[in-house]
Amino acid sequence: MTRLIIWRHGNTDWNAASRVQGQTDVPLNDLGREQARTAAPLLAALRPDALVASDLSRAADTAAALSALTGLPVRSDARLRERHFGSWQGLLLTEVAERFPREYARWRAGDPDPGADIEPLDELGKRIGTALQEAADQLPGGTVVIATHGGAARQGCGHLLGWEHAVLRAVGSLRNCHWTELRHDVERGWHLRAHNVGPMEIPAAATGTTATGIPVSAEPV
Repeated sequence: MTRLIIWRHGNTDWNAASRVQGQTDVPLNDLGREQARTAAPLLAALRPDALVASDLSRAADTAAALSALTGLPVRSDARLRERHFGSWQGLLLTEVAERFPREYARWRAGDPDPGADIEPLDELGKRIGTALQEAADQLPGGTVVIATHGGAARQGCGHLLGWEHAVLRAVGSLRNCHWTELRHDVERGWHLRAHNVGPMEIPAAATGTTATGIPVSAEPV
């Protein structure tokens, strides 16, 4: 049985401020680095055989925390980047709502192609899903940890599972440094084993930064 652990990166200052990251290369903050260090032993206990990461630094540096424990090299794959958010990248969500009210309403309603040069969900799912499948194909019967992004993780998993957009909207967003586990066998194909698994939340006071991300009802950006 092949196992994929799809791991969202740690917290960033843009997560904390509800600023749209998309494919902007925003680094981990102190909280995010601590989240990665805390999650790494839990993932190491799963005895991964390979480690792959988005080439954006917040995912690559999250993966590096696990690499330091396991000795596994991190293979970079640009296909694992977050959804491209077009004209919204770099804006606060409040600014998006003011400047792009029609597209913002469509996005919040779950429109898979809301405009504003945002990458359509079908394209995102295919891009991420293909990268996940290829990572699994390279290590049949093994465990592969994939460090990626929140929206990317959800659509990539949905692509492998064959889930429609309406089903995926009912699946909770991955918290920072939490993961989804998929397993594959010949009889059942891909199936969901676990979702939003990870360490206890690290209090903001311990790191000197806010622990809050974007609103729970919104897609990770």
